[in-house]
Amino acid sequence: MRRSQAKNLRWILVLSGILAAQSLSLIAQTADQAWLDRVAWHGNPGVPLHARALGDALIVKTAADELNKGLSALYGASSTLIQGNATGEILVGTADQLRAAYPYAHVPAHLAPDSYWISSPQGGDRPRIVIAGGDERGALYGAFALIRELNQSNQLPQALLQGAPAMSIRWTNEWDNADGSIERGYAGRSIFFEGGKVRDDLAPVAEYARLLASVGINGANLNNVNNAAPFLEPAMLQGIARVASAMRPWGVRVALSVDIASPQKIGGLTTYDPLDPAVQRWWQDKVAEIYALIPDFAGFTVKADSEGQPGPASYGRTPADAANVLARALAPHGGIVLYRAFVYNHHLDWRDPHADRARAAYDIFHPLDGKFAPNVVVQTKYGPIDFQVREPVSPVFAGLPHTSQAMELQITQEYLGQQRHLVYLAPMWRQILDTDMRAGNVSTPVRSIVSGAAFHQPLGGMVGVSGVGREAWLGSPLALANLYAFGRLAWDPTLSAEQIALEWIEQTISREPRVVSTVEKMLMQSWPAYEDYTGPLGLQTLTDITGSHYGPNIEASERNGWGQWHRADHDGVGMDRSVATGTGYAGQYPPQLAQIFEDEKKTPDDLLLFFHHVPYTYNLHNGSTVIQYLYDSHYRGAAQAAQFVREWESLKGRIDPALYTNMLARLEYQASHAIVWRDAVTQYFLKLSGIPDAKGRAGHYPGRYEAEDAKLSGYTVVDVTPWEDASRGKAVTCTAASCSAEWIYSGAAGRFNIAAQYFDLPDGIAHFTLSLDGQQLVGWAADGTFPTSHPHGDNSTRFIYAGPDSHGIALKPGDMIRIEGVPNGSDPAALDYIEVTPIDTQNSSQAKPAPAL
Repeated sequence: MRRSQAKNLRWILVLSGILAAQSLSLIAQTADQAWLDRVAWHGNPGVPLHARALGDALIVKTAADELNKGLSALYGASSTLIQGNATGEILVGTADQLRAAYPYAHVPAHLAPDSYWISSPQGGDRPRIVIAGGDERGALYGAFALIRELNQSNQLPQALLQGAPAMSIRWTNEWDNADGSIERGYAGRSIFFEGGKVRDDLAPVAEYARLLASVGINGANLNNVNNAAPFLEPAMLQGIARVASAMRPWGVRVALSVDIASPQKIGGLTTYDPLDPAVQRWWQDKVAEIYALIPDFAGFTVKADSEGQPGPASYGRTPADAANVLARALAPHGGIVLYRAFVYNHHLDWRDPHADRARAAYDIFHPLDGKFAPNVVVQTKYGPIDFQVREPVSPVFAGLPHTSQAMELQITQEYLGQQRHLVYLAPMWRQILDTDMRAGNVSTPVRSIVSGAAFHQPLGGMVGVSGVGREAWLGSPLALANLYAFGRLAWDPTLSAEQIALEWIEQTISREPRVVSTVEKMLMQSWPAYEDYTGPLGLQTLTDITGSHYGPNIEASERNGWGQWHRADHDGVGMDRSVATGTGYAGQYPPQLAQIFEDEKKTPDDLLLFFHHVPYTYNLHNGSTVIQYLYDSHYRGAAQAAQFVREWESLKGRIDPALYTNMLARLEYQASHAIVWRDAVTQYFLKLSGIPDAKGRAGHYPGRYEAEDAKLSGYTVVDVTPWEDASRGKAVTCTAASCSAEWIYSGAAGRFNIAAQYFDLPDGIAHFTLSLDGQQLVGWAADGTFPTSHPHGDNSTRFIYAGPDSHGIALKPGDMIRIEGVPNGSDPAALDYIEVTPIDTQNSSQAKPAPAL
C-alpha cells in the first residue's frame, strides 16, 4: 500500500495501457486468460507428446486436438516430435471403438454417458495411454482429465483414472441481451450478441466452449430470462445455429430462455394461455423450426410470473401447465425444460407480519409435485431469496420428491461484490450441497437431491448464472476460480473447496508452494470476509436491493414490496419466520430441520436473523451480543480485506507481473470499499440501536477530517442518500469550475499517510489535487466505473498518498491540507472526508484509489 509522488497522476489510465499489452489483455479473448494453454513444465519426462483419435467423430477429434494442444503447452514442445510412433501415442475414442481396436486393453463393457476410463496397457506395440469415453463427450472429458492430471503431477497416472459426472445437467445460464448488454454481467459486452443479432466473430464463443468442456460443463443457455421473446424470431434462430456450431466440437449444447407470452408477442396469437390448442400448436411448430436448424438443441429455460415477467397465472394456470406444454413439444427431439422456481409477488404488503417472500417458491411448487412431465426440471435457487451472501438452503429441494430439480447458483457476483471484490464461492456452494435436508427422515444431502439420486429422478443438476463477457471472461482474473469451481462441483459435488482452489491455482498462477498456499488462503478467507463486512448473522447482503445490488443501503430492503426485509428497529433486528409467532416459513422444512429453525436458541448464529427477530442485546452462542457482533464482524471483515492486499504484495516477483498488477489494484480497491461497508453498517446500527460499540470504534474515527467542516470555496454541503453511505451523512459537491476544501491539521507531529474519500460518479472524470501548505503533492483522476449517479456507497472511493518515497508525509500542528476538485460532466468532484493516519499503524483504513473497474 504505497504511492510515490506524481503530479496530476492518472495511474488508472496508465495501468490500463500496461495491461492491454500484457498476457491478460482484454483484446484477445482466449482460454489462456483462464486455466488452459499455460506452459507448466519444460522438457519431456517420458510423457507421450502425441494423441490420436479413433474414427472421425467430431468431438473425439476435438479430444485428440485438445490433448496435443495441452501437451504442447504443458511441456513447451511440439507434439510432432514422436508423431507416428504408435507405441508412444495416446489413443482416444469411445469405449466401443477402443474395445474393437485394442481388445486387450480391457476397456469396461459398460461406460455411462459422459464418463471416461483411462489406462496404460502394458507390453507389445500397444499405445502408452488409452482414453475411452462412454460416448464422444466422455472421451473429451477424459482428455481434459489427463491434461489436468499431468498439469498437477507431471507424470503418467500410475493407476486407472476414471470419472463420471454426478449430474446430467451441468449448464451455464448466460443473461445476455440481443443488443449485446448482459444483465448482471460485470465483464463487458456479450461474446454472443451485438446490435440485435448474433455477432459475426464467434471465435470467443469457441474458446468459451473449450473452457466449459474442460471442467465438464455440457450446456449453455445463451440469453437473458427477461425479454426473451425476440430470440425465437427466425433470423435470430439462424444466428443461434451458428453459435451451436461453434460450441458443438466441445460437446456444449445450446439452450434458450423463452418467454411464455411468445405466441402472443411474436406469434400473432391473441393469447398465450398454455391450455389453448393454438398456443400448443405454436410451440410445437417453433420447436420443430429450432431442431431443423440445431439438431442437438438442449431445451428451454423459463422465468414466468416473476418480477414482471408474464406467465400462466394470467390465465389461472399453474407452472406445471405451462412447463408441460413446452415439454411435450421438446420431448420427441430429446429436449428438456428448466422451469425456474423463482416465482414470487414483489408487491407484498410490508406491514403484514405474515407476508414473506421466502415462502413463495415452496407454496407454489410443492402442491405441484409429481404433476410435471418427465423432461421438466424445476430450477431452484440455492436459497429462498436471491443469491445472498448467506441464506438457508431452499426448502423446495426437500419439497419436490417426485420432480427432477436443478440447483441454480450464481457465478457472476451480483450481490457479492460484482467481481470488484474477491469472493471465492466454492465454500458456500459446498455448504449448500452438503446440507442434509432429512427428507422422509433419512439422509438426503442437497447434492443427492439435485443429482436425482435421492428421489430416483431421471434428471438433475446444477445451473450457474455465468455472465461472461469480452473483458477477460469475468473481468477479474481471480473471479475465474468461481467458473472453474462450478464445473468441478457439478461434475463431483464431493470435491472440497480447498482441492478445487489448489487445482485452479496450479493450472492458472503458479506451482511454487508459497504462491499456492498464499492464494489458496486468500480464496478460502474471501467469502467469510465479505459476509463479515456486508451482512452477517443471516441479515443477507445489506445492499441497495432496489438499485445496483452493489454498495451498502441498509433500508433499501425495508418498507417495500420486495420482501427482503430484516425488520430492524430501535429494539432489535431480524425477521420472525417461526411457525409459532412469525410467517411460518420455518415449517416448510422437514421436521428435523424445522425444529432447529423454529427455536432461536437452536438456530445457528449465522442464520439467526433470517429466522428470528431478537433484541440487540441477545446473546449468541459465542457469547457476544448481536449488536457487538455486528460491530466486531464489520471491523474484522474490513481488516481481512486489507490483509488480502498485504498477502498479495508478498507475491511480487513470484507471479506474472501483469496478473500481479491487475489484482493488486483490485484488492486495494476492495480494501477501500470494505471500509465504506464497515462504516455504513456500523453507523446505521449505532444510530438505530443507541448502543455503543464496546471497543469504541463505531462512530469514532481518529484522524478523520470531514469535508463539511473544511474551509470551502465553490463546494456546497449536501446530504447523502442513504445517509450512512457518507461519514456523518454529508458530503460536498463542486458547483463551480474549480472548488477547494482546506483543513488545518491539529494532531501531533509525525509522518502520515493522507487518505481522501471521494465519490466517483459516472459520465464524467473529475480531477483532484492534494496540497500541503500551498505545495502541490499529487493529483489523480476519478475515472473508475461504478454504478449510481449521485454520491452513494456504490461509488465512494479512496485515494491514499504516502509521500514521494512511500514513507509518509511530515505533518505538524497548524499545517494546511488542501484538496482542489475540478468537476467534469456529471461528476461534481464530491468529497466525503480526509483521514490522516500514522504510517506505523497501517490498518484496514488504508488502500489505494479505485482502479477503473
